[in-house]
Amino acid sequence: MKKFIKTIRDIFSIEELRGRILNTLLLLLVFRLGSYVVLPGVNPAALDAEFGDIRDFLNTFLGGAFGRASIFALGIMPYISASIVVQLLTVAMPTFQKMQKEGESGRKKITQITRLLTIVITLAQASAYLTTTVPQNAILIDETFFTISSAIILTSGTIFCMWLGERITDRGIGNGISMLIMIGIISRLPQALIFEGQARGMQGALFFVLELVALFFVVVAVILITTATRRIPVQYAKQVVGNKVYGSKRDFIPLKLNAAGVMPIIFAQSLMFLPAMLAGLFSDSEDLNAVVGAFSDIASLPYNLLFGFLIIVFTFFYTAITINPKEIADNMKRNGGFVPGVQPGEPTSEYIDNILSKITLPGSIFLAIIAIIPAIAMVLGINAEFSQFYGGTSLLIMVGVILDTLQQIESYLLLRHYDGLMKTGKIKDSNIAVA
Repeated sequence: MKKFIKTIRDIFSIEELRGRILNTLLLLLVFRLGSYVVLPGVNPAALDAEFGDIRDFLNTFLGGAFGRASIFALGIMPYISASIVVQLLTVAMPTFQKMQKEGESGRKKITQITRLLTIVITLAQASAYLTTTVPQNAILIDETFFTISSAIILTSGTIFCMWLGERITDRGIGNGISMLIMIGIISRLPQALIFEGQARGMQGALFFVLELVALFFVVVAVILITTATRRIPVQYAKQVVGNKVYGSKRDFIPLKLNAAGVMPIIFAQSLMFLPAMLAGLFSDSEDLNAVVGAFSDIASLPYNLLFGFLIIVFTFFYTAITINPKEIADNMKRNGGFVPGVQPGEPTSEYIDNILSKITLPGSIFLAIIAIIPAIAMVLGINAEFSQFYGGTSLLIMVGVILDTLQQIESYLLLRHYDGLMKTGKIKDSNIAVA
């Protein structure tokens, strides 16, 4: 306990770090306050009476803003969608690949394109949100005026959230966009705990304690999977630069067990919405509705088998488009590096690709298991809202953001010769890097 108090004191004794933490907390507070500001012309009571289960799902990521029809109802999600689209374009289109290789100027162009695409996506999603989610009896003003004005407000709200995220990244701690998503998720945790505790009561107190213990071990498992890496040793030969001779050195390439992060789950979840859409289009077919219904129930065995399979497929797909073994091998060869016992060039590329394939399979299986744990928790009788914290996108995002934030704080402490956050050593770097 004394070491923990000393670490907290060391953190706030560093002026720059203290300022960044306070800036982050202030900007997050603004984001949370904005999620309670309801769109002009909406009756919140009528809105609550009409909403269904979709609000509970989206509120997990938006901190309740979606259900309250707030000015931040769409949050940062359109920006995430735009980022995914642009990221895929950098793989598929030579123009974007060229911009990505142009350095800082290319990154600025890609950022500008992402922002413009965010506005387009937000306008489309705002129109769909207002027409399909906000009921007419909840609108207190002229419907046409409400739709136009609210679409502009929702778009402005998303742009403001994007600005908040960028300010947190520049002047705060951690990745701002990820931080906004995490704070929206974690804001639902106290309410979920209270509901689960009240549902169990005194008679189910022991079972509630077991639920918390199980959640602890699930979090530990996610941390292990998130930080697990396969290190490939790299040897750098002696180099002569001018009149100086730089000696050889050994380094390594850390390949993550789960290099794709939460993206496979996001892609798989987007496809799992198709059965519900098919049910709406072919509502007259009883046989089709029975099949579609089985794949629409998130607690059913068919749904989770298909969900897990899609996650495994998308993990291989996303890892393949984000990690290029040939590029890694070429960079090593260009810098005079080689893997001991492996020839530079194509053999090194094949060696890295082989290792990547071997670690991606168990990583994808673990990711699929984590994704379906909430469904298992629901089957065991745990509250649907609380069960979302046992795995899936919510838990992976929270663990990833917290580890990244702690890593940045650790670097500030070690830079100023303070003890780190971890007694046994530095927090592992979660970034894929080529030495």
